[in-house]
Parts: sequence; C-alpha cells; structure tokens
Amino acid sequence: MTWYTLLVLAVAAERLAELVVARRNTRWSLARGGVESGRGHYPAMVALHTALLVGCLAEARFAERPFPPVLGWAMAAVVLAAQGLRWWCVRTLGPRWNTRVIVVPGLPKAAGGPYRWLNHPNYVAVAAEGIALPLVHGAWTTALVFTALNAALMAVRIRCEDGALARLPAVEARA
Repeated sequence: MTWYTLLVLAVAAERLAELVVARRNTRWSLARGGVESGRGHYPAMVALHTALLVGCLAEARFAERPFPPVLGWAMAAVVLAAQGLRWWCVRTLGPRWNTRVIVVPGLPKAAGGPYRWLNHPNYVAVAAEGIALPLVHGAWTTALVFTALNAALMAVRIRCEDGALARLPAVEARA
C-alpha cells in the first residue's frame, strides 16, 4: 500500500501543479479581457476531484482492497497515459489552458494537438484517471462512484464550455 499512497500523492502533486498553471493562466486570460463561465459548478468539481484522491486511499486501506497485479499494473499504465494526455492538452493550449472556463475574445478555438481529434481531450484524461487510479489498488467502489458523479458533472461542464467556445471564430487545424 505504501507505493500506492505515493502514486496517489504524486497525482495530488500533479493536480496542485495544474492549479499553479491555471492561476497563472487565469491572470493572463483576464488581463486580455477573458470572460469566465460556469463558476457555479467549479467548487463541485474541486470537491469531487479531492474526494477521488481521498476515496482511493480510504477504500484501499479500510476496505482492505488487495493489489490485483494484472489489473493494477494495467490501470497504472492508464493513469500515466492520462497524465500524458492532460499535459499535452496544457501544452497545446498554452496560456489559454485552465481548470476554469475562461474564453478570451478574439482568440481562435484550439485546433492542434489532441484537439485535432477530440473537442474535450482533457476530459478523456480525467475520466480515464478517475476509473484507473482507484482500480490500481482494487478500489472499485471509488471508481464507480467517481465515474457516475463525474459523468453528471461533465455533462454540465461540457455544455458550459461548448457554449463559451461557440463564441470563438473557427480556424484551420495547425501542424
């Protein structure tokens, strides 16, 4: 369980790094006239993502979930892939990436990187991580509860984001 605790703490550290980047990017966006949408659902998103990390550790420990080697290692690989996809999104969007929905008027909608194929690739990373991280150590209840609650929250979030992005001009995909 010690290595699993370290993995969950590493994911928590990654999330804190995201918040640092997001805070910097929020300042950048607002300085350029950025408009924030969806403030109402943001606290629920923060709470849900925090609960995922706590739930992973609590269920693995208190429900005495064993480490299932085949599933555990496969899910660890999915967690790592999700981190790669997430940071590809961050890199592609640059200062426009955020944990909040902030749109800077006049900037085109992203069309490069993973956005070439998916409208919301970061949410694919979130969903994959939300399933995989708990399953690394057999915390299936946390995986199920997070996935259900996250699906409901993502329905709200994607509607909000799509509405905000609809106001951006379309551009051709960049190399």
